[in-house]
Amino acid sequence: MSRSTPIIHKTRTQVVVEVLREQILSGEIAAGEPLRQSALADQLNVSRIPVREALLQLEAEGLVKFEPHKGATATELSVEQVTEIFELRALIETDLLTKAIPKLEDEDLLKAEKVLDELESAFKHEDAVGTWSELNTRFHTCLYSPAGRPHTLEVVHGLNTNCDRYIRLQLLLAGGIPQAEQDHRELLSLCKSGDIDKAVKLLRAHILHAAEAIRELVAQQVA
Repeated sequence: MSRSTPIIHKTRTQVVVEVLREQILSGEIAAGEPLRQSALADQLNVSRIPVREALLQLEAEGLVKFEPHKGATATELSVEQVTEIFELRALIETDLLTKAIPKLEDEDLLKAEKVLDELESAFKHEDAVGTWSELNTRFHTCLYSPAGRPHTLEVVHGLNTNCDRYIRLQLLLAGGIPQAEQDHRELLSLCKSGDIDKAVKLLRAHILHAAEAIRELVAQQVA
């Protein structure tokens, strides 16, 4: 019995992480809203320990902020944060793609296409909003992994987590889905043909155009 306890404990923390992450990213927990550990523990029917651990993990993901005398709050939306994160993504992801394209195998491209089919299907159902970010990340990861830069890929995943809620804003509120679908299909096609220059140019535009639309939305929300 004692050997299984840490596994159960870890699972509970992970469940709390996933529930709170989804509530923050969907806007159910508003930016700036206090996250009181005792209330969350009651709501989720767990002790305060997994709640505390979950909040620390979400802080590392940039979704929660701890402040003196205030405790944990959901991170505020920020035009400056959008600019920094998306510019970093444009720099790092284009570098990964440049290194990955010459090493892409048919298996990588087939996997990417399969994930893209799933993503396009999810785009058609608003009740699948929670899967958009994961599928989007999986699609890009299929194209970047052959670069053989696992640490860089981890940085990209961290940035993706930080910009997840911003991307949802753009897709849901700025009509970004058709453009995203078109960009993804064209990017996959350019990767198949091995055209590094055009693929990198498209990826940079894909990321920075999204940032521009999101900055406008965030500016309206925080005004």
